Amino acid sequence: MSKIQMKTPLVEMDGDEMTRILWQMIKEQLLLPFVDLKTEYYDLGLLHRNETRDQVTVNAANATKRLGVGVKCATITPNRQRMEEYPQLTEMWRSPNGTIRAILDGTAFRAPIVLPFIKPVVKTWEAPITVARHAYGDMYKAVDMQTEEPGEAMLTFRGVSGTEKTLSVQKVDGPAVWQAQHNKENSIRAFARSCFQYAVDTRQDLWFSTKDTISKIYDGDFKRIFEHEYKDYQAQFEKLGITYFYTLIDDAVARVIRSKGGFIWALKNYDGDVMSDMIASASGSLAMMTSVLVAPDGTTEYEAAHGTVTRHYYKHLKGEATSTNPMATIYAWSGALRRRAQMDGLSDLAAFADKLEAACVETLSAGIMTKDLASLVEDGTITPRAVTSEVFIGAIRERLSAKLA
Repeated sequence: MSKIQMKTPLVEMDGDEMTRILWQMIKEQLLLPFVDLKTEYYDLGLLHRNETRDQVTVNAANATKRLGVGVKCATITPNRQRMEEYPQLTEMWRSPNGTIRAILDGTAFRAPIVLPFIKPVVKTWEAPITVARHAYGDMYKAVDMQTEEPGEAMLTFRGVSGTEKTLSVQKVDGPAVWQAQHNKENSIRAFARSCFQYAVDTRQDLWFSTKDTISKIYDGDFKRIFEHEYKDYQAQFEKLGITYFYTLIDDAVARVIRSKGGFIWALKNYDGDVMSDMIASASGSLAMMTSVLVAPDGTTEYEAAHGTVTRHYYKHLKGEATSTNPMATIYAWSGALRRRAQMDGLSDLAAFADKLEAACVETLSAGIMTKDLASLVEDGTITPRAVTSEVFIGAIRERLSAKLA
């Protein structure tokens, strides 16, 4: 069988721990045998980021901007515990996702892979909920510090014109910690426009929520900008019979749990991070949550919305078999290949992406699945059989080979 051809490379960003192991399995079993894969490779593993002082992350983001499409493996964002696990680290490096999103900007759209034989924990949900997560700023670009004595913190802005604004943050009578975060109006506007456009394209209602009753200026600006941008989309919304509304995030959480699903929930950066995990878990498994970052210039970056599966990785290092779910990572590759095919006019490559996803669903429908899904099956017509990651990926390859024969 001749391999399916590519014209332009896509950016490949390797990652850490168990997802790095799965990444290689997916390439060897599901991609390289069938596609003349062209990628521009960047190793975003924690130790290589440390060696390059995180310049590799910046390079990968700029390459994605240049080539238009990227696919990323899950990566470690080190905390104090990770600094102990990896004593060779010279710094507690920032989130690589935060760095990439700061350079690309845009919105991360996250949606669960829904299977008919796995019912969501929330019994009222009839359709998947898509989380639209702002990809710039907030705590991912925040600066923080610790102080040891009584004193006062001040927040000062100096404009290029020479104007200056100063705000007293707080006076403290002892040790304290401080954090300052920001966002940019042009990024918030791009976030709003992408959410409204995605709602129009997918014909779904759009919800947006923040906490402007408490964060009156910061969150209030998000609310104001969304209301302003909606004016350009209101006629399209009304024609399609879809709606946009704003509510406080605590009210939105209650509404989401009571809803039937099938809408887009737009959230600020950290809120979207937390709530997409909640949606994923309630829909079945964190490993079934897809994510695509869409930048204002059309650049797209695909990844799984979960972490590096550390517990399974340490079992793997001991030589123990693991049953780690690779579905969202496979869908990151299929999404990136499909987008590359659309940009380059490669129908065979687009068809391959569709067949790869279909092979995954058929494998699961045959009852062959990883342990996390096997315990969730409620459909009596399917007898689940929990298998290792290698066996699961091998079963997908058999079905994919048959589709491509």
